[in-house]
Amino acid sequence: MLRRHFFLVGAIVVLGLMVLAGGAKLALTRGGGHGGPAAASQKGGPGGPGGMGGATPVTLAQAQSKVFVDTVDVIGMAKGRQSVTLTAATTQLVDRVLFTDGQSVPKGAVLVELKATEQNADIAQARARMVQAQRDFERWKQLAAQGFAAKAALDEKEATYLAAKADVVAAEAREGDRTIRAPFAGVVGLTDIAPGALINPGAPIVTLDDISSVRVDFQVPDRYLASIHEGQPISARIDAYPGEAIQGRIQKLDTRVNEQTRAITARAEFPNPDRRLKPGMMLRVSVAQGQRQVVAAPEAAVSVQGDAAFVYVISKRGDQTVSEQRAVLTGVRQNGLVEIRDGLQAGEQIVADGLNKIQPGQPIRVLSTDGRQKAAADLQPGARDARPRA
Repeated sequence: MLRRHFFLVGAIVVLGLMVLAGGAKLALTRGGGHGGPAAASQKGGPGGPGGMGGATPVTLAQAQSKVFVDTVDVIGMAKGRQSVTLTAATTQLVDRVLFTDGQSVPKGAVLVELKATEQNADIAQARARMVQAQRDFERWKQLAAQGFAAKAALDEKEATYLAAKADVVAAEAREGDRTIRAPFAGVVGLTDIAPGALINPGAPIVTLDDISSVRVDFQVPDRYLASIHEGQPISARIDAYPGEAIQGRIQKLDTRVNEQTRAITARAEFPNPDRRLKPGMMLRVSVAQGQRQVVAAPEAAVSVQGDAAFVYVISKRGDQTVSEQRAVLTGVRQNGLVEIRDGLQAGEQIVADGLNKIQPGQPIRVLSTDGRQKAAADLQPGARDARPRA
């Protein structure tokens, strides 16, 4: 019995000591001793950069009034002004190849000749029959004029002559199928065709492209029909040449809107004097709709978290410069700037970068390009700290 009371008293004593220790620790935390973490945070000491209450060095930018161009951005595929894959119309062996890969050829130039020995013989035979038929027709014509030949016999000889003449034309056409010519001026592509190769009908021989200019077909949603028209200037960018824009015009609009996609096909043409654009390239086409004046901020100054966006606006609190977090409504992005539709006025100073280092209401230290602390109102828009930081 005595032992049980002893353990109960001991447990009560231990519990009381724990309560006293917790209360003392809480009192010390609220009071904040001179050497404690709270004091260090209030003084902006070893709390680390970006800690609550720390004066963090930042560079500033200014919300500006800018002219934004509303555009319809679509993807298109480049094609030559004229493009064709040349093939043969008959099965035959290649006799001669008269071009080199990548060569520019004029319209009508002979590119490939197929063996035509049999066709040449057919032409000679057809011409011989035509000559004989013509002679017979001329003789019978003279006899008919003198009254010694019937009209029916003369008609038969004339028909024979005309048939022989048609046979010559047919033989020459068959011989022409053995000659592959350029249907228009352009540049031939790469080929593996060589003399002695067997060509079958429809088999590709070589490509031919007129790339003095390129055509681009792209789809435009029908809701933008009022803002596009034939002859309208447009621009395009190509991944192969970053930072460059090419200018062209809309040549034609299709006569129908696609029922499935609710879009209309537009065909644009871009000059290509240096032949940098190749058929098959992907182009990012921008069709301008109009201009408007907006408030804009640098992309680096706008932080996005989920569906929300905010900036840090600079304000004065007594003798301190502090950052105030403000929600904004953003729009389109152009040339490194973000449209601010609501929440920010032109001329307001905002933190340009380093948003991950600061907290709402935290004192900040504005740096100028010479490394000295400077008032926010004196900074130029988009100023950056060029001094190396420790």
